[in-house]
Amino acid sequence: MRIISIIVPVYNEEKNIPLLYDKLTIIGEEIREKYDLEIIFVNDGSTDTSQQVISDLSNSDDRVKYVELSRNFGKEVALTAGINNCRGVACIMLDADLQHPVELIPEFIRKWKEGAETVIGIREENKNGGLIKNAGSSLFYRIINRIASVNIIPGATDFRLLDRIVIDEFNKFTERNRISRGLMDWLGFKRSYIWFKVGERVRGRPGYSFFKLLRLAMNSFVSLSLFPLKIAGYLGLLITTISGIMGLFIFIENFILKDPMELKFSGPAMLAVFIMFLVGVVLSCLGLMALYIAAIHGEVVNRPLYVVRKKNI
Repeated sequence: MRIISIIVPVYNEEKNIPLLYDKLTIIGEEIREKYDLEIIFVNDGSTDTSQQVISDLSNSDDRVKYVELSRNFGKEVALTAGINNCRGVACIMLDADLQHPVELIPEFIRKWKEGAETVIGIREENKNGGLIKNAGSSLFYRIINRIASVNIIPGATDFRLLDRIVIDEFNKFTERNRISRGLMDWLGFKRSYIWFKVGERVRGRPGYSFFKLLRLAMNSFVSLSLFPLKIAGYLGLLITTISGIMGLFIFIENFILKDPMELKFSGPAMLAVFIMFLVGVVLSCLGLMALYIAAIHGEVVNRPLYVVRKKNI
């Protein structure tokens, strides 16, 4: 029997885990003629009784597996741990809070059987997100798609299916500060999309605070783009160009043409322009150093040079 792995990162979801398990059991019955389910709960350092609930389910149902992390490493690491340990011909990731509609799993599998190697769940709307969170999300996607080396679809979520070949390639990544969906988009492969409406959280509180989301955004900028590293260089070139033009104008107008326009540039004003020019030079040098750091960054993250979908050698 071919296995579909369901990966669920868990952080203080003791009340939602049984509800999610019940729904996954129903889905398992729907697809049991062709696939068996492997349900992997990744306990990301929960402080409630989530681990006990998971252990009880695992003891009563051999389809339920778990990975218990030693502390809270964050959702991105928890997802990675689940992907690293899954055995299925494909895996589907979803949240434990039931906001990702479990009922769509058969649709994900259908898209996959039609040839898609990655099936991505796209959030249509999030009424529970709040004005600030929704505005911040919109701003994030606008910025990241302008500066990143890959295009990330606005509203794309971690609710997605990965074919085994994508799983194996994803497992080659070694970088620590990561955004999993960005790395999956970087891999490429054939994609298909499913749009869904976010459900209401049934029980408990969201695990992502504003500061965690902000840190995730910053990690995304650093992981998927070298633009933040080059900002100093771009700023230096701009300052150097503007101050150089201003300095040249002051020199010609004041010392060669003898101030025909009677602008009467003072000594402190000319000194300020000169200092601004030197600041631009320093920032430009930092930008040059950033190019070398960017080369080091590319080597340290150790991403594969290329990704092969199929081969016949």
